[in-house]
Amino acid sequence: MEIKRNKYLDMLKIRMCNGFVKVITGIRRCGKSYLLNNIFYEHLLTSGVERDHIIKFAFDSAEDLLLIGEDLQDLAKNKKKVDPKKFVGFVSGQIKDDKMYFLLLDEVQNLDGFETVLNGYLRKGNLDIYVTGSNSKFLSKDVLTEFAGRGDEVHVLPLSFSEFFEFCGGNVDYALEDYMIYGGLPAVAKMQTPEQKATYLKAQIQNVYLKDIMERHNIKADKNLEELLNVIASGISSLTNPLKIANTFKTLKNTSVSSATIDKYIDHMQDSFMLSKVHRYDVKGRKYINTPYKIYFEDVGLRNARLDFRQIENTHIMENIVFNELRYRGFNVDVGVVESRESHNGESERKYFEIDFVANLGNKRYYVQSAYDLPTQEKMSQETKSFDNTDDSFKKIIIVEKNIKSRRTDKGYLILGLTYFLLNPSSLEE
Repeated sequence: MEIKRNKYLDMLKIRMCNGFVKVITGIRRCGKSYLLNNIFYEHLLTSGVERDHIIKFAFDSAEDLLLIGEDLQDLAKNKKKVDPKKFVGFVSGQIKDDKMYFLLLDEVQNLDGFETVLNGYLRKGNLDIYVTGSNSKFLSKDVLTEFAGRGDEVHVLPLSFSEFFEFCGGNVDYALEDYMIYGGLPAVAKMQTPEQKATYLKAQIQNVYLKDIMERHNIKADKNLEELLNVIASGISSLTNPLKIANTFKTLKNTSVSSATIDKYIDHMQDSFMLSKVHRYDVKGRKYINTPYKIYFEDVGLRNARLDFRQIENTHIMENIVFNELRYRGFNVDVGVVESRESHNGESERKYFEIDFVANLGNKRYYVQSAYDLPTQEKMSQETKSFDNTDDSFKKIIIVEKNIKSRRTDKGYLILGLTYFLLNPSSLEE
């Protein structure tokens, strides 16, 4: 059974023949290559594109490289990239007429001078280009630069819970529990036992993600990088900054690491799509606050695996999942800060209240709290204090763990159950 990625397929479909290089980015093992070479490829065939008008090439495939006279082992041994002349000659030989051809390229960073080659292809009116990559050249912040403003990014996340549940089925509560522990990497969703999943995730984060970062940035074996990942994993959803983390190293790890090094390492992890650094936004002042900020994992399974599944804290994991779901739905997400002045003992005091997420998409804005549970009126008041002080009319939403659908408070705030929120793409509109 195939895992469907209809959202991303639709994103590729609406970009067809738009004159841009479609660049598919995302964390390793999230399904970029499968999306391009299987799902999108099949769409092209079923929509009437002739098979010989689809040119697929993977720059990490020994078989494909032999087609252009390159040897994978030789390239790896000598740390060389693919000769662009050989590849250009191969593509030229595939184009026989003036009809539209679709060029699907996997791991294109292994092609020497790929930016120049692909920018040159943009001049051909009958060539529509799609690429994936797995190195720092394919970070979202670099896409437009590399392709001279003609790169169109499609960022792929690990499986959302709705994608995960559509594939796995069964009891929704059990499925959500599994998702909160092991996350949404496609390979994990296909595994049958907890042992398989845990072993795979721990191996990936050690042997793939951390290894990638060290190789890309020429970092020699550095325990501080690994310890930093542990500290971040322990503190997801908490406000932090490099100085605070440096102090943690000093007091708990008895190690001295500069805040500049920590900041650099966090940027490396964010660039590899392992993490998202989320800045605070002053709702009333309409400005960003650089520090402190929050950090969330692209996949909660990787976070849990890094801690050897010892800290399964549902409140923090749920907040991470809500953050990822909002991003999956296309929102730009910030942490909200609301300033208020309150009277205490006859004196005016300035207080700050946090909104977990300020989600923006076009002219839409939602304020979202991830509350897990609201057992008392006191807890309800605590969670909605920030809402009370926003002084605007944007919709305000509280997501709780309980398996409810939706209801409204006496102040008009929308309460959604986590499962209902995750499985209903229009839940925020209620």
